[in-house]
Amino acid sequence: MKFGDEPAPGAPLPMLPGHVSPGRFERVLRAGAFAVTAELAPPDSADPEEVYARARIFDGYVDAINATDGSGANCHMSSMGVCALLTRVGYAPIMQISCRDRNRIGIQGDILGASAMGVCNVLCLTGDGVQAGDHPQAKPVFDLDSVSLLGLARTLRDEQRFQSGRKLSFAPRVFLGAAENPCAPPFDWRARRLLKKIEAGAQFIQTQYVYDVPMLRRFLQQLEDLGGIDRVFMLIGVGPLRSAKAAEWMRTNVPGIHVPDALIARLRGAQDQAREGRNICVELIQEIHGLRGVHGVHVMAYRQEETVAEVIDRSGVLAGRVPWYPTRDTPQQSSELTADKVAS
Repeated sequence: MKFGDEPAPGAPLPMLPGHVSPGRFERVLRAGAFAVTAELAPPDSADPEEVYARARIFDGYVDAINATDGSGANCHMSSMGVCALLTRVGYAPIMQISCRDRNRIGIQGDILGASAMGVCNVLCLTGDGVQAGDHPQAKPVFDLDSVSLLGLARTLRDEQRFQSGRKLSFAPRVFLGAAENPCAPPFDWRARRLLKKIEAGAQFIQTQYVYDVPMLRRFLQQLEDLGGIDRVFMLIGVGPLRSAKAAEWMRTNVPGIHVPDALIARLRGAQDQAREGRNICVELIQEIHGLRGVHGVHVMAYRQEETVAEVIDRSGVLAGRVPWYPTRDTPQQSSELTADKVAS
């Protein structure tokens, strides 16, 4: 999707009335397009080219790229670092912020710094406990949770002040998001919790994996009954299952992941289980696409990132639209955008 008022390919867009950021992701959603986002696994490395190589896998298929923040309480390159690199070449990153590792002083500084570097999207998360990761001896912070973090970020943006009351000379221009899990108990509480996030400032939602569409329909109906369905942009989490064994492991070991028995049986009976997992993902995206209150999908394909293009292409949800990527409009620009070139 190309907008008529783009100053230059990949550059921040002019702010439109009713918009809170100059970002492409917000513009795509408000234009009514079915948006696609994907998750970039940060490298265990300080090499910028590893980030660019991982981002290029999604070229032409996603509108924004999530940079995770110590997902699973494991240490990797920071979300801030990944986003800084991605913005240098024009990608639209979504910076995830977890409350586990920083207090409100550090988080407010990070939001200002990220906005100054061109990051237009922030996903506010409580975060996983340190016992889940590879540094269980670390001291968790949790000065805030996702709801209070949303309120803090909105105060910075809309009231142009720190939480302490001290004024900012220039407010961060960021589109705020949060996460939700429609398929985790207690089910009747999920829509109410999401409404609290919307009221705190969430403008877009990315959900955990959804493999049970009837359960998702029930969640969306509850949100509509509460008056929240038209107050937020909802992107439903999807992802290809590699095998029946992997599906069973996720269902057993990842909190809030519900994989119906019928899907596992279908995988187990397939000659090529990985291929069947991609087929299921395509079918889920197509079914989700038509649901009221759904504005896109968030594809999580950990260690299967190369499958994202296939499932999105086969699903047809882009309807011929080609999301922007660094060399789309400038074919003479080499895809070899190395760290040395973009940093100079």
